[in-house]
Amino acid sequence: MALRTLLITSLLLGSCVSALAQSDTVTDAAFPTAVTAGVLATPVLRPTVTVSGDVVRIGDVIDNAGPAAQIAIYRAPDLGTTGSISATQVLATLRAHQVIGVDARDIREISVTRLSRTLASKDVEQRIAALLERRNGLGEAANITVTFDRELRALQLDPATTGDLQPASTRFDPRNGRFDILFELANTNSPIPTRLRFTGTAVETVEVGVLVRSVDRNEILRSSDVVVERRPRQEVGNDPARRERAVGMQTRKAMRAGQAIRLADLAKPDLVQRDQIVTLIYQSDGLYLTMRAKATENGSEGDTVSVINTQSKRTLQGVVTGPSQVSVIATTPRILTTAAVASPAGKPSDVTKAE
Repeated sequence: MALRTLLITSLLLGSCVSALAQSDTVTDAAFPTAVTAGVLATPVLRPTVTVSGDVVRIGDVIDNAGPAAQIAIYRAPDLGTTGSISATQVLATLRAHQVIGVDARDIREISVTRLSRTLASKDVEQRIAALLERRNGLGEAANITVTFDRELRALQLDPATTGDLQPASTRFDPRNGRFDILFELANTNSPIPTRLRFTGTAVETVEVGVLVRSVDRNEILRSSDVVVERRPRQEVGNDPARRERAVGMQTRKAMRAGQAIRLADLAKPDLVQRDQIVTLIYQSDGLYLTMRAKATENGSEGDTVSVINTQSKRTLQGVVTGPSQVSVIATTPRILTTAAVASPAGKPSDVTKAE
């Protein structure tokens, strides 16, 4: 009887040892530790996490994750964004996956950032402008203004999308300037490219001076009257006036605020007005005289106008050289010699005197 009891006890002890051995094996497999020179490395919580995919794995949130590293535990934030989660919640999730003994290092919150490739809206605009350059009546890409049907902000793409914007289809209607363009971008993780479609309008624009206020006819434009804007070429025609060209010029007609200025709208300012008393300057070799005169017509710098001497009442012509100033430059008489006017046959001609 004693022998039988001993045998049963031995069998039970053997079963327990076997069960304990199997239990230790399972625990080691589930526990995310690394073995280095026979020493178990303790899993350590990370304060910041960066992922490139759409899930967060155990190996992303702790060091020394071991075989459990590839287990997905959370959904990643949106592309190019950062989210946070409490360390307490992360530790509870790890324990649910039999990951225990994690060194939290007094971390209270974990920051998770999802990597992305940023595609700026300006890059898309420039690519579309380059694609439409010198097509269907449009000019250079630098002068093409692209407007999207919907406000385009920076696009966040999967970091595996490394290719350039390659046009798959391009449609443009020159009658209304509308475009419909489909781009493809190569993806290193998939043979299927990423596709992006954009719709909107594209028009050729030019820099032109625009009036800040309404002005009357013959008004001289000041620096504060004109600003620079880009306007459609169809609006300003082929003779847009740049700001530096417009300032100081005189308007040929009344113009409203916000109106684009063309060269045809401008003229040199009248420095002399009709019926205005002006200073008449008479200049010759060794002689410089000034007198008062009355202008009979308007004139800008360099124009030839008629004036009346207020003393002699004689009408003279002179060149406008400044505000309310007209100059008369006299030529010096000279005697022409016989040799200078000799005929081809060698016979001297009559001597003449210049008057």
